[in-house]
Amino acid sequence: MRLYDAHNHLQDERLKSRREEVFAQAVRSGVVRMVVNGACEADWGEVLGLARAHPEVLPSFGYHPWYLRERTADWQQRLVEYLDRIPSAVGEIGLDRWILDRHQRAVKTGGLSPAASGPAPLEEQAEVFTWQLRLAAERNLPVSIHCLQAWGLLHDILRREPRPACGFLLHSYGGPVELVRPLADLGAYYSLPGFYAHERKQRQREAFKQVPFNRLLIETDAPDQSLPGDRNRFPLADGATGKPINHPANLAAVYAFGAELLGQSISELANQVEQNFLELFGGVCR
Repeated sequence: MRLYDAHNHLQDERLKSRREEVFAQAVRSGVVRMVVNGACEADWGEVLGLARAHPEVLPSFGYHPWYLRERTADWQQRLVEYLDRIPSAVGEIGLDRWILDRHQRAVKTGGLSPAASGPAPLEEQAEVFTWQLRLAAERNLPVSIHCLQAWGLLHDILRREPRPACGFLLHSYGGPVELVRPLADLGAYYSLPGFYAHERKQRQREAFKQVPFNRLLIETDAPDQSLPGDRNRFPLADGATGKPINHPANLAAVYAFGAELLGQSISELANQVEQNFLELFGGVCR
């Protein structure tokens, strides 16, 4: 069975010490393509190196909303340069109100100094997101979008701004059921993570039941968003902290969860996901 990981972070520092072993295990488990998402200037080079070393890696370059404070003066030029070097997508980009609320809670409870530099405000996030979305639209490149607690703003931006004709990915979609169809009408694809197999993620699972089958993708988001223990086929721990992290070879287990959730056979799901992946990302596959 051919498996497609719509979103992960293979370049993450937590995987560095065993990256080649982890990658080889993923390929042996059936992964034929994985979209590896850069999050800031500091890791774009790692993503590029992985893509040049491994044809299974489809690189994606963008500024994640958590890291906008790290932008250099010429970040836009650097992003364009990376997109020019190799066929690639744009991402991970997005909007995140949750990280702002988390920072404020930490300040209020004394966990952070009031003078501590926090995440970029939502207005700045929206400005950077919009610039990157326009760039993707100009080049018709698929976009991987992160959104937490900012779904109304995201919907507004996507309605008024140019969008890539090939579509865009809402990775680990956690928005309301009511927005699934309106966002799909704008070109959205939705990638299901194994993390939603946890029982507390019932609301997110219900939303995915409403995703059009021709817009469904599967992701690991490795090394984040681990599956529940009984579904975790490839347990892995951070070498520095010993904390559990997600293995990209767990993609097959996410497919199994998705098939179970949607009442499909794994082969039916795999065939449709392959078609959907190629519809969205096929234009930048080497």
